[in-house]
Amino acid sequence: MTSSSAIVREPSLLDATCEDFVYDLASISPTTGTEIGIDGFDGELQDFSPEYWDALAERIRDLIADVDALNDSTDESDDEDDFDDVDSLTATLLRDRMALQLEMHHRGEFLRSLNIIASPVQTIRDSFALMPKVTDEDFDNIASRMSKIPAALRGYAESLAEAAGTGNIASHRQIDGVINQCEALGAEGSQLEEVGLPPESAVVEEAKEAFSEFADWLSTELSPQATHEDGVGRERYELFSEYFLGREIDLDEAYEWATDQLAATVDEQVAIARSLYGPDATVLGAYRQLNDDPRYQLRGTDALMEWMRSVNDEVLTVLDGNDLTVPSDLPRVECAIDRAGSGGIFYTPPSDDMLRPGTMWWSVPEGQDVFHTWQELTTVFHEGVPGHHLQMASALMQRQDLNLWRRLVCWNSGHGEGWALYAEHLMGEHGYFEDPGFRMGLLDARRLRLARVLIDVGVHLKKTTPDGAGTWDAQYAKAFLRDNCALPDAILTFELDRYMGWPGQAPSYAVGYRDWLTLRDKALDQGMGLREFHDKALRLGSMPMDMLANEVLNH
Repeated sequence: MTSSSAIVREPSLLDATCEDFVYDLASISPTTGTEIGIDGFDGELQDFSPEYWDALAERIRDLIADVDALNDSTDESDDEDDFDDVDSLTATLLRDRMALQLEMHHRGEFLRSLNIIASPVQTIRDSFALMPKVTDEDFDNIASRMSKIPAALRGYAESLAEAAGTGNIASHRQIDGVINQCEALGAEGSQLEEVGLPPESAVVEEAKEAFSEFADWLSTELSPQATHEDGVGRERYELFSEYFLGREIDLDEAYEWATDQLAATVDEQVAIARSLYGPDATVLGAYRQLNDDPRYQLRGTDALMEWMRSVNDEVLTVLDGNDLTVPSDLPRVECAIDRAGSGGIFYTPPSDDMLRPGTMWWSVPEGQDVFHTWQELTTVFHEGVPGHHLQMASALMQRQDLNLWRRLVCWNSGHGEGWALYAEHLMGEHGYFEDPGFRMGLLDARRLRLARVLIDVGVHLKKTTPDGAGTWDAQYAKAFLRDNCALPDAILTFELDRYMGWPGQAPSYAVGYRDWLTLRDKALDQGMGLREFHDKALRLGSMPMDMLANEVLNH
């Protein structure tokens, strides 16, 4: 008799349907093909026109119809076409995610999309960082995609103009920020000069000119119609929140919870500051002294990269076989410098074939040469191991149960960012933050994520400020953010602008983290071991946390 654990699951009709969808998605949206590592699309670039957004929506509608037809054809006769448990979960997850995509399209949110972090300008710019740069064919692809930038920006302008015609326009803050990004891409020293093509080549010059012209169009055509209002209001905010979390939540309860958690975090930081530097020490004063402490300093990006690699290598040996199982063929996380200079740190996953490695990117602002490990240790855990790198690579390796869409395309921010914060918490349980400086860094990161909830919900829902003196706005939010994090001013400004233009995303970190802790407690109460819980949850891939809870606790 063959044990059930030895049975190899064959790809189903639903898996094949999802795979076809992913390839069609890459054809419609070539930068997505580049992002997930599908060959054949690197030389192309979508035009971001209204027709592009309509084509995406139509393909999603076809996918939902295909899934419904497959589901209707199943019965209880053990026919080979029936959905198994994996298919049933895939279908539920797909309908949920795709329905929200269509709702966003229906409301015109994609057509009007313009912000400083996650809209077409950044998609175009950042796609070149992920493209292979080895063979002549690779550089031909780069030149081909770059040659399509002028048409893409013209199509994007058409979408923004159509949205503006119905009163749907980004705020001045976002338009001004994107103008600055476009002007930088059009100027001497542009990132486009560093993608592997001769900087003086015609294709590079034409792409730079296109960004400069688009900046002018934004300034003369779109900006005069824009509002200075940053908040999007409750109705739009609830949609964005559900999009990023995968479910509706009580936003007012989340705001109150974050308020209480923030106060407790500040109290702990005050206690550490006084234990380190005396009874009159403040948290901000402790930050300054920790920054000046040579024990926590790295000088130069080479030293920064080497430190990041060494931390990830060490964590793999500490965790494997204890709290979780590290896949034997997990590729090493790579570390790189991003030239955007925003100060942000982010992770890009491996390609499906693992030939392109998972990479931690550090967007170092121009002129920064000193880095502070007390503040950034928790970020390495967040982006690398056991955070996003372990999370995403673990899902990629589940080829038997997770089809291409579930492995590479399906992404829920509450699940993903919540796990990354939970990964920081897990390393605290392993003693990595017993040093008071590193503990202060963990609390600083936690404090930032909690402050984000208050800022994001507060501004967009126009809640009363914590001091009761007025209503949340960007000016109050910036002062509040400055009081609640150790970020340099340039990075702080970018963070604030990000929240204003990407509503609902920032709270997904802390709310998702709360969900992971709650789920872990329930799993342990059921008698599940910590290693079993982590392994089971990670192998299911990304999904809304209520779906994950159902799978972990009831199956």
